[in-house]
Amino acid sequence: MLYGQQVRVERHWWNGDRSLRGRRDVYIRTDGQRWEVEAQTGGLAGRSKLHPCPSRASAEILADAWLGGRPEWRELAP
Repeated sequence: MLYGQQVRVERHWWNGDRSLRGRRDVYIRTDGQRWEVEAQTGGLAGRSKLHPCPSRASAEILADAWLGGRPEWRELAP
C-alpha cells in the first residue's frame, strides 16, 4: 500500500541473477497519483531502498539511473 491506496507495479526490472546474494530488482509503482521507485537486493527477504517521486517521468529517470545502462537487466511483465 502506498499512502493507504491500492498500488500497482508499472515497471519491473531484474538483473538476471537467481542467487539471493546477487539478485537485484528495480520497481516503479503508483497508486494512480503518487509514484515510487524501489531498488531491492537479495530478493524478498533482502534489503531495499524506496524513493518517492513527484511524477512518472521522474520515476523513470531514477530507475534508469539505478539500472546504469547495463545489458544484464531485463524488464519483466508487471
